[in-house]
Amino acid sequence: MEKRILHFAVIAFVFFTQNNFAQELYMPRNIKQAYTNETRSKDGKPGTNYWQNHGKYNMEIAVDPATKIVSGTETIIYENNSKDTLRSLAIRFVNNLHKPSSPRGSSVSDDFLSEGLTISLLKIENEVYKENARKWGTVGAVKLKKAILPNTKTIINIQWSYPLSKESGREGQIDETTFFVAYSYPRVSVYDDYNGWDMLPHTDRQEFYNDFNDYVFSVKAPKNYIVYATGDLLNPDEVLQPEFAARLKKSYTTDEILHIANEQEMKSGIVTKQYDWNVWKFEAKNITDVTFGLSDHYLWDASSVVVDKKNNRRASVQAAYDVKGTDFINSVKNNQFALDWFSNNWPGVPYPFSKMTAFQGFADMEYPMMCNDSQMGDAKFAQLVQDHEVAHTYFPFYMGINETRYAFMDEGWATTFEYLIGIDEHGKEAADAFYKNFRVKGYINDRSTEEDQPIISMSTQVSGAGYGNNSYGKASLSYLALKDMLGDELFKKALHDYMDTWNGKHPIPWDYFNSFNTSTGKNLNWFFNNWFFTNHYLDIAVKSVSVDNKVITIENIGGFAIPFDVIITYADNSKVTLHQTPAIWEKNQKTAKIVLKNTKKIKQVELDGGIFMDATPKNNILIVK
Repeated sequence: MEKRILHFAVIAFVFFTQNNFAQELYMPRNIKQAYTNETRSKDGKPGTNYWQNHGKYNMEIAVDPATKIVSGTETIIYENNSKDTLRSLAIRFVNNLHKPSSPRGSSVSDDFLSEGLTISLLKIENEVYKENARKWGTVGAVKLKKAILPNTKTIINIQWSYPLSKESGREGQIDETTFFVAYSYPRVSVYDDYNGWDMLPHTDRQEFYNDFNDYVFSVKAPKNYIVYATGDLLNPDEVLQPEFAARLKKSYTTDEILHIANEQEMKSGIVTKQYDWNVWKFEAKNITDVTFGLSDHYLWDASSVVVDKKNNRRASVQAAYDVKGTDFINSVKNNQFALDWFSNNWPGVPYPFSKMTAFQGFADMEYPMMCNDSQMGDAKFAQLVQDHEVAHTYFPFYMGINETRYAFMDEGWATTFEYLIGIDEHGKEAADAFYKNFRVKGYINDRSTEEDQPIISMSTQVSGAGYGNNSYGKASLSYLALKDMLGDELFKKALHDYMDTWNGKHPIPWDYFNSFNTSTGKNLNWFFNNWFFTNHYLDIAVKSVSVDNKVITIENIGGFAIPFDVIITYADNSKVTLHQTPAIWEKNQKTAKIVLKNTKKIKQVELDGGIFMDATPKNNILIVK
């Protein structure tokens, strides 16, 4: 009896310590409160009290190429699914970044500046508000005359206008008759379970955080302008001449790359219906944003690709580009490959949307179902940039990432998928070389090592190289290190569990950590703490080889738990390579001992971290005397 009691006591103690250990990762007070409130669960799933708000947007937008003014009306049915009574309404308009009075992360030219948003009508639940938004930055607050009660809906009506900036960044004028119109409508900012209203201003560096909404919208443009947008085009026969509508419809069902409209056809004015203005109608549901571009001279290519082989579901692949945009000639072909590869390899989740359009601009930026990429003059680099932007489909658009606070949760994954698809496209040697030169070299050789801040740091609290290092290279290296340690099969299982659980929701870093712990059945907190909550960097060294040639001691000077190869050259000049996963650092994160079965005399030991570039490579080789 005493043995049984002792046995159960041991089990209880192990269970207790494991659960406690799982909570040892640092959490800010507001995040702890979310777990206490059970909106989030320690098993990595949404909690029993999880909620998120939702909007149904019906918008009529017009673009006047002569005045460069975008104007619109919208009706928003906003659902407050929280338990809170909302006494104010936060409205976000990212394009106010162009106002001279808005805070920005860098200097801009006069051509970037504009007067920003003007609201000519704001009505909430039939109450008219005297608000023109002239004093707003990228987010404004409206004190409500009638509070929005928990689990109720409210109707918001807005009429608005703003000028397109002459200097195009993520949006604006591409040329005199080509425009990329993003973040083009006032929207309700996110109200969430761990911060309430998202009031952080957009300063042009940190990116975006949006609710999943439903959109029906139209874009009014002059004749001869083609409109390319997020969502399904609902009325091709109303805006396109029959031949061109037929070409577009054919592209939805074929792998053949079709030229929907070429240069001469666009110049001849025979592509669109010849009304003074055409109204292009689109629909997109359960999506974080919608955007569009338009031009009267861009070439238009299209095809499609099967993205879900189980259901034979296709996605449309389109490209809009200038005749001089040589990088875009292969854009549709490259995106056919990318959508197929991402759907079936990494992340291995079928492309979730109906379309992907590559639009030639200047931003090298992702949007739901679209990317705005620049002409590089380098076909290989252009493909990589496009791959990266399309990879963002999953993070942040399939997963509702708060990029403003936690950029590493989407940029790190997109960088990882960019690297993995690059191996297939160009071979491992070329992919490794690009990744090291473009994603790691600048970080690891940066002399301002004060920028080695923990990845978990809020993205708004790091700047310069520190922001880029945390968001892209270091985060991606952490995901690749975990992949190496877990192996592809278990890593993909955990990734899919995380994505399935949080698709269409708002995960935070601790949801990622907890989800992977649960899915793998392993306590990975030592690894997450090592990579996300420290000032570590990449630097290992060969410390010693034992006299009997049985033990090699490796020192982890930088501290990150990285994988590496040990290349042993024996006295007879034979060589052996022993791969070490990050698991070697679990018990002791400063020193590791590699015990050898072969006792042949060792002449040299070399460490090769591959893409995990070493800060001081000279001590990665030890010649045994």
